Order: sequence, then structure tokens, then C-alpha cells
Amino acid sequence: MSQPSAPSGELPKPVVAALRRVLRPLVRLMLFYGIRFQSFCDLAKTAYIQVAEEEFKLDGKPQTDSRISLLTGVQRRDVKQLREAAGAGADNLQPSLSAQLLAIWSGDPAYLDAQGQPLPLARLTSKGTARSFEELVRSVSKDFRPRVVLDEWLRQGIATLDAEDNVRLAAEAFVAPHGLDEQAFFFGQNVHDHLAATAHNLTGGAPPFLERCVFYEKMSAESVEEFKRLAEAAAMKALHSVNRDALELQKRDEGRPDAVHRANFGIYTYSEIDHENDNPVV
Repeated sequence: MSQPSAPSGELPKPVVAALRRVLRPLVRLMLFYGIRFQSFCDLAKTAYIQVAEEEFKLDGKPQTDSRISLLTGVQRRDVKQLREAAGAGADNLQPSLSAQLLAIWSGDPAYLDAQGQPLPLARLTSKGTARSFEELVRSVSKDFRPRVVLDEWLRQGIATLDAEDNVRLAAEAFVAPHGLDEQAFFFGQNVHDHLAATAHNLTGGAPPFLERCVFYEKMSAESVEEFKRLAEAAAMKALHSVNRDALELQKRDEGRPDAVHRANFGIYTYSEIDHENDNPVV
């Protein structure tokens, strides 16, 4: 990350305009959950200090409270207090067990049929089948009993149990996360990664990250719904394909000392009425 330039008294107007637009849905989410302005300021203050400390260091020099205060505009006493408290309330977001299980069941060839669809799995390994739901759960975590996971999946509609005691993955299970904890995890991860990619590109990072979209306006509500159906079909095909190949790459890298990177590939659609031009925007 390059060092910030000295304050010139004039903020970059295109960047400020973009940030104002980015903040609107974030503020809408915070108001929905009762997160008021002062709480947001506290979160932002901590983030300013963490980023300045970790990403704007001077070579060969320690990052001092005074320099962080100069970079961020946060008062020095607050910088000192928040740096001392660092780690006490550190984020510990991890992918949910369900997300990991779904990725394997929908991407590992051992769990797919000839058409690339998730196979029904015997509930118990004792049936002597090559693959079972019990084995799938234990391959990811031994902290949860497979029956407990299955009961929760049945409750959420992620899976069904047929008359032969086989667990079948619901068709829509791979579409969206289930439950607030899982939704919040993917919100934090996906929005962070999308913003990180665009910020990298906007600050001249090289090589740039892939960040593309198709954008249309002056569409009817009916056309927007058709657009969503087309986009979802294409997106799910791409996600399943990348998921299968990425799982193979992860297996290939298992045990390598340089296997310390993570990668994210995401897709989204959005539509709203453009109140400025009174046109639907997608």
C-alpha cells in the first residue's frame, strides 16, 4: 500500500462521491439493527487505527501513536487506548460448518453424479456405502455430531431425508446462506473482498483484480425479473464450475508451506428504481 499524500485541503471529489454512495446501504443496514451513529464512529475509529498501523508503516521505523494520529486524524489518547486494547475484541469470523459442507458436497467429484449434481448420501456410514452424510460431517469437523447437523439442516430445508434413510441436498441449498450468523459471515467476507479488490485497483495496485459487471437501465419490472433469472442461471453454473476446480486445487496444495493464501469468487445481482431519473436500474 502506497503512503498517503500530504493533506492538500481538497478531497478527491469522485472518490468522495463514490464513498457517499457506498455508505448508503451500509447505513440502512446499521439503522435496521439499531446501530447508531456513535457506535459506527467507534467502529470506524478502530478500523482507521488498524489499517494505519498495519498497512501504512515506514520502512525500518516503528509505527508510533503520534504517526497514526497524524495519518488518521484520531486523537493520540484514543490511538493509544485502542492499540492497547487490540486483540481483546478481535474479529473471529470463520466460515460456518454448513458452508464448508455444502462446498464439498456440491463440488467434490466423490460426492457428485455423472451430471455433476450432488449425490444422495446414506445417513450412516455403517451401511457400507462409499460416501455417507456422517462421513461428510466428520471429514470437516469432529466437534459436532452428524445427527445434530442433519436435524438443523432438515429444519432449515437445506436437506431432506427419504424413505431409504438417504440425505438429499435441496436444490436451493447452494443459493444463499442460512441463518443470521452465516449471512453475517458472508456479508463481512464478500463485501470486504469486493471493496478490497476495487480499492486495490483504484489506488493503482498491480496486477489489478478482476472486477466487472453488466449494467442496464430503462428496463421494465418484467424485464428486470427476466434479467435476474438469466443472471442466476449463468451465475450458478459458474459458481459450481469454479467450486469444483478450486477444491481440486486446494487438495493439490495440502501440506505445502506456501499454502497461506485465500481466494474468493463471488457474483451478485441488484435492481432498484432510479429515483433521480425515474428509471429502473440494474
